Amino acid sequence: MTTASPTGRVYVLRHGETEWSRAGRHTSRTDLPLTEAGRDAARTAGRLLVTLRGEDATPPVVWTSPRRRATETARLAGLEPDAVLEDLVEWDYGAYEGRTTPEIREDDPGWTVWTHASPGGETGPEVAERLDRVLADAERELAEHDVVLVGHGHAGRVLIARYLGLDASAGVGFAFDAASVTVLGHERGVPRIDLLNAPGGLVEPPPPPADR
Repeated sequence: MTTASPTGRVYVLRHGETEWSRAGRHTSRTDLPLTEAGRDAARTAGRLLVTLRGEDATPPVVWTSPRRRATETARLAGLEPDAVLEDLVEWDYGAYEGRTTPEIREDDPGWTVWTHASPGGETGPEVAERLDRVLADAERELAEHDVVLVGHGHAGRVLIARYLGLDASAGVGFAFDAASVTVLGHERGVPRIDLLNAPGGLVEPPPPPADR
């Protein structure tokens, strides 16, 4: 994604913790609410966004995934969505929905979403295709506004990769914890990451990795 002279930046907010995300269970279509910890973290993310953008900043354009965990995060963060976009939903894990990586690897050794198929689900290029549409629409807004995208973990990492012009599989290299904010900016029109995964695991010691 490139823009000749953008004014705004893209703020990507991942939804707060759910029971399944806490347990490392892959969650796409299943529509879960936030945990109490997830709700608190969403409020913290809202305060972080105000700090990053400035209290007197022009209101951003806000787009959210339709999943409850995303819309609830947006509301608790003090954001008023301008649109709900199906293209912002999480990577569809197909038959692996609700399963942890260790459980999946019992049937599919060495599986990761970045390197292996998810039967009945999406491929990386398919996820990238719909997020490219989101970024193209966002680019048109950046001449006048910041854009806030409220979504999910794996899809959010693909979005970061695509913003930089990388393949979907490059998303494995970007941390994107629950209720964290990533800021996508530019260097004279060249896309760059201004801030990644904040506050992420810096708020408190992170839990043991879910091997996702």
